[in-house]
Amino acid sequence: MQLAYTAYMKQLILNLPDELSAALSGSGQELSRAALEALALEAYRERKLTTAQLRRILGFETRCKLDGFLKDHEVWLDYTWQDLEQDRETHRQLGL
Repeated sequence: MQLAYTAYMKQLILNLPDELSAALSGSGQELSRAALEALALEAYRERKLTTAQLRRILGFETRCKLDGFLKDHEVWLDYTWQDLEQDRETHRQLGL
């Protein structure tokens, strides 16, 4: 079964200086995609988006692909020792 995610999108028109436009699209990436990624990534860093929301917005099919994207952009998961201990306890309870 395949799930489809339909998002209502707003169109935004930006007037960018040539220098910024060149910097955003310098890797050969489409400018609109680069701008979307930059905006979504910043919203994620500011905790305005969840990981699930970011994955859907950017169209990544798996969490693994999103994790690779975050790593490429040097955005690290907020995972504490307390989180680790809680995960370890959950694994013990599940017999894993």
